[in-house]
Amino acid sequence: MSSPRILIADDTAASLSLLSDLLEPLGYEILAVSDGRAAIQLVHRAKPDLILLDVMMPHGDGFSVCRALKADPEIAGIPVIFITSRQETGDVVRGFKVGAVDYILKPFQAEEVISRVATHLQLSRVTRELLERNSELEEEISRRRQAEQARDKAAERLSNLASNEAKRWGITGFIGSSPHLKRILGDIEKLHHFGKTSVLITGESGTGKELVARAIHHQSPRAAGPFVPVNCVAIPGELAESLFFGHTKGAFTGAVSDRKGYLELADGGTLFLDEIGDMPATLQGKLLRVLEDGEVTPVGASRARRVDVRVVSATNANLTEKMEAGDFRQDLFFRLARFTVETPPLRERKEDVALLAKHFLEVFAAEMGMNAPLLSVRALELLRSHRFPGNIRELKNVMERALILSSGKTVEPEHLQLFQTSAKSVADSEISTPLPLNMDAAEQELIRRALDETGGNVAEAARLLGVNRSRIYRRFPHLVKT
Repeated sequence: MSSPRILIADDTAASLSLLSDLLEPLGYEILAVSDGRAAIQLVHRAKPDLILLDVMMPHGDGFSVCRALKADPEIAGIPVIFITSRQETGDVVRGFKVGAVDYILKPFQAEEVISRVATHLQLSRVTRELLERNSELEEEISRRRQAEQARDKAAERLSNLASNEAKRWGITGFIGSSPHLKRILGDIEKLHHFGKTSVLITGESGTGKELVARAIHHQSPRAAGPFVPVNCVAIPGELAESLFFGHTKGAFTGAVSDRKGYLELADGGTLFLDEIGDMPATLQGKLLRVLEDGEVTPVGASRARRVDVRVVSATNANLTEKMEAGDFRQDLFFRLARFTVETPPLRERKEDVALLAKHFLEVFAAEMGMNAPLLSVRALELLRSHRFPGNIRELKNVMERALILSSGKTVEPEHLQLFQTSAKSVADSEISTPLPLNMDAAEQELIRRALDETGGNVAEAARLLGVNRSRIYRRFPHLVKT
């Protein structure tokens, strides 16, 4: 840390020498000038930490010099102490009016000079640090405000996107005819008159849990109210309480205005908590209290506010295991799971695959201003044989790519870029039959399983196994369907 720099402006050589001799031994760096014009020039160039300024000097008295210094924003913050032998009250008042922070009379008292110099250097340093901190806080508040606005806009965009997806897939007219889908539609119908009952939707990722949640909302008496989707995985722990319950202006640094939380935003409608199993533990008890009492207390508020919210939650996690591990509250589980809906994986809805695939082709073709192409028989067979680990979301992505790759013509197997597991996963799949110990027989069994996995598509089976398809034709032609 550099030594404080003090500029002494005095036309009396004795005063300059006395002040320099007094202050230099204390570790201060001393700059000295003898007229007003030189003082102004040196201050601009050296930027001292403190100025000792004589009132009577040639080329500009102390008052005019101080006035000129205070008019420049870059140096206006440097404290100025007047030194003079004049004791008139008017001069003292005038000195403070032009911006001085103190006044020392000649002849100097050493202790007084040392004390006042040290005091004003410290005050200046503290003031500067406070201004810097205030500037940092203002920048932080601005960043938080921008982040909050960005979050709100992103949430609005995501909500709009999810709404559009719901319209695509059909809120009240789900695509498919499988018994599983009929059961889900039956569950939604049963909930029609129970607009307050909490619902827990379970199922693998990509099975349409949010679509079911929206259907429950739009088929209920709350349809005219808001549907507020929240991804519990994306909730930052330090902002969780504010995001859910809201906050008042000044409740914490960056809270520049009152803000409603998710629960108040969903008042009169439905709050959809996706991936509820990943909700922060600190928030679970507070959410339970709100669900039981129907009241929220924003951060910084002294009074609770009534809310009328139906909570629909979803998870792809095993909440029973999470409860046993102590990661999820049992009482919250029972409060959320008043009614449960299970969304099955697409591999259990094979009869719906063709309908969904054609539906997605029609949707994407309409968006691109094209006529929906046909699906070849071989392409349909390949889709039906695929296990779709990504479920409906994966099928949707596959069909969008297929439309592009086929250029709007009939979709063939080569246009279907299906997610494939490794050869090891084929061997370790759900088929419990162990591989034969004979090498030829084991290879034949692996190829048979790969062909079953790909619906008889030799090229896909070869890619799955990491071999050339000619090896399959050459070694086991009897396995290939013609």
